[in-house]
Amino acid sequence: MTTVVHHETTIDAPEGLPIIEIVREFDAPPSAVFRAHADPELFARWNGPRSVEARIDDWSCETGGRWRYAAVRGGEEVAEFFGSFHEVRPGERIVQTFTYAGFPDAVSLEILTLEPLDGGRCRLRAVSVGDSVEARDRMIAAGMSSGVIEGYEQLDEFLAAAE
Repeated sequence: MTTVVHHETTIDAPEGLPIIEIVREFDAPPSAVFRAHADPELFARWNGPRSVEARIDDWSCETGGRWRYAAVRGGEEVAEFFGSFHEVRPGERIVQTFTYAGFPDAVSLEILTLEPLDGGRCRLRAVSVGDSVEARDRMIAAGMSSGVIEGYEQLDEFLAAAE
């Protein structure tokens, strides 16, 4: 029996700044965590809260590429997200825009970096810069934190099963 360790996810939203910073460690190398973010079939397996599935509608994870997916619960679309990949550096970094289709005027820039740690592990750091504190606070109030935490727990489970 394999025991999956779920590391703490730190989500910080500094007062008065339209920024969200997420820090999370994984018991897998940067290449595996990067692949889980870049491959649409793998991304759909772990992204978001456990109560929804991700339906990938468009995905080209490369510098200059784009993406679009929907969150689906019980066969019904409950949210849609889209953006573009500004820079993709395999195993190291993904810079992308992020828009919730329900608030199409609000866009954020997300910078995800993967840092190797001893023992074949890595640390993910994701910084999201939005266009206003109000938009950031709406995202947090909509349940972003639980989706991130549950998503990363599912990613832990996927990575452990892939070993």
